[in-house]
Amino acid sequence: MQKWTPLDVYPSVTLLKPICGLDVELYENLRSFCNQDYPEYQIIFGVADPKDPAISIVERLLKEFSHLDLELVIDNRVYGTNPKVSNLINMYPYAKHDYLIMADSDMRVDPTYLSKIISPFKNPKIGAITCLYIGVPIGGIASQLGAIFINEWFLPCVLATNAIQKIRYCFGPTMGVRRDILEKIGGFHKLSSYLADDYILGKLVSELGYQVYLVPYLVQDIIKESSLKSLFFHELRWARTIYSVQPVGHFFSVVSNVIPIALLFLIAAPSLSYGLIAVSIILILRLLMHYVIQHKFRVNTRYADRFWLIFFREIFSFVVWGISFFGREVSWRHRTFSVKANNQLAFKETQNI
Repeated sequence: MQKWTPLDVYPSVTLLKPICGLDVELYENLRSFCNQDYPEYQIIFGVADPKDPAISIVERLLKEFSHLDLELVIDNRVYGTNPKVSNLINMYPYAKHDYLIMADSDMRVDPTYLSKIISPFKNPKIGAITCLYIGVPIGGIASQLGAIFINEWFLPCVLATNAIQKIRYCFGPTMGVRRDILEKIGGFHKLSSYLADDYILGKLVSELGYQVYLVPYLVQDIIKESSLKSLFFHELRWARTIYSVQPVGHFFSVVSNVIPIALLFLIAAPSLSYGLIAVSIILILRLLMHYVIQHKFRVNTRYADRFWLIFFREIFSFVVWGISFFGREVSWRHRTFSVKANNQLAFKETQNI
């Protein structure tokens, strides 16, 4: 009888954590990745700026978890126009293992994270893995609106899409890929000038004939938006990102903003009674979805009893969707970029938001 070892079931993993600045509760977020119930893993933290204030937090973790294989890479070399991918390129030479996981710095996980997301790689047809995330607001109204967008628009849309047709792209909060497949697509350098590097990674892996697997695990996205203006520019970037890779899908995504559509129908309805009936049905269904999501995912969202936020959220989304078609600029980490054809990024002037 063959004797199995833990590494047969859970292969050694390198976790890449690109960091830029002080995300809210950064220490708690990064610490959650250090506290994994997993036999062997390496974590590489990467920053570009030697004066980045996040360095002190990483150094604190290096001391606290001195028994783990942790490393800090400080490297300001730039490749292409995507700062995050430049960071990954600089970190990659230090990766020891053949299974690579990339996770954003504003995410938080539980100790089962690595064991759950790595298990699909037992199937040799799986070339990349990704997982969804749920928004956990810790700030005011803007943060709660940001969480509603993730939890009650993005999350159900992806689940519905994946039920109809398996996804062929990844999501930035968690992406995983085998080293040999990453090398086949041209490494991280292949992604260095794209805005939607996560989408392109999954697309390239799929084009090689491998599957992208959506792991049934929810990462927590810790959200603290400073203002509605900040939220607007973040979501405008997301909207223009989607538009640049899936223009038709983005155009028809307007139907998911059911409340603005219902109000437009009320104006155009042949009679006020028909319009009010239709609007009432839509509002009931929208509130039902809200309760289902609250019950299904059991996350402390802090907005469960603030129904009026749902209505404002949908109007806000409708406005962002409409504006996304006018212009090609996006703001990201205090810089402004222009999105060219095929999701290519070009630098523009510095901007504070």
